[in-house]
Amino acid sequence: MEVTMSDIKKLREMTGAGLADCKKALAESEDMDGAVTYLRKKGAAVAAKRSDREAAEGCVLVKAENGFAAIIALKCETDFVATNADFVALTREILDAAVAAKCKTMDEVKALPMGDGTIQDAVIARSGITGEKMELDGYCVIESENVAIYNHMNRNGLCAMLAFNKPVADPDCGKNIAMQIASAAPVAIDESGVSQEVKDNEVAVAIEKTKAEQIQKAIEAALKKAGINPAHVDSEDHMESNMAKGWITAEDVARAKEIIAKTAEEKAGNLNEAMIQNIAKGRLNKFLKESCLLSQEYIWDKNMTVAQYLQSVDKDLTIVDMKRFTLKAE
Repeated sequence: MEVTMSDIKKLREMTGAGLADCKKALAESEDMDGAVTYLRKKGAAVAAKRSDREAAEGCVLVKAENGFAAIIALKCETDFVATNADFVALTREILDAAVAAKCKTMDEVKALPMGDGTIQDAVIARSGITGEKMELDGYCVIESENVAIYNHMNRNGLCAMLAFNKPVADPDCGKNIAMQIASAAPVAIDESGVSQEVKDNEVAVAIEKTKAEQIQKAIEAALKKAGINPAHVDSEDHMESNMAKGWITAEDVARAKEIIAKTAEEKAGNLNEAMIQNIAKGRLNKFLKESCLLSQEYIWDKNMTVAQYLQSVDKDLTIVDMKRFTLKAE
């Protein structure tokens, strides 16, 4: 078909594709519908070609409206694409549609209409434009009239949201707690929200760590008693390196290895189980205090917990839901 600027503009508005892509699609097609199909096929081909690639970058946005809040991430392969204005605009358009429809699941979001197809079609089409793998991820929602949201430093990489149990007069309170969630990454609101599986795993890890520490202390004490610096023989590499430097001899290394093996075996068979269990419980309590929102130190005042801060705002105020999402490894 003959390509005009009017047609290019219309196709760009319909698909969000770049000018060059729209021009080529029109030139390769018989009509506007064919051009749309051309762009979709290009997107699907790119998506299929790059399906095994990792989409580790992206745009994360949050929005609250009419008692419904949601976070969504549109993932891509590079930071260059993630910060592109059109990519961010597409993510925002998807989130707007999801919040307006009050979608509960990602499948519902993907099936929403967008342009001449669905949101999933739009994501695939954008993949064809950028040449990168793209996918939606991290969709989570909160339904409440008392919601606060936060986009960390407005960089579209980390978002948090929460719901209070009642309206809050102080406008800064919601922002402060949302920033706490973003910064401190709590795993639950309070201990009741931490699964028994997580607790059991923390205890198991703490027990093994405590046992290893007790054995290591015994080994270090035995080495010092034998006149050997524990730091010189704490690994095979150190032993080789320190012999080369003349700090220890081969005889020292042989004697150290014998002491280490013997002491480790003896201590492992003679550990104080009651003490180990108590230490493990203490470590679990520390984990819960640091990982549960209400018991965390309040980031703006280390002399109080989040729960105490909330009580200073309103004695009956608490958090009933929270969500946090980031694409970055932590």
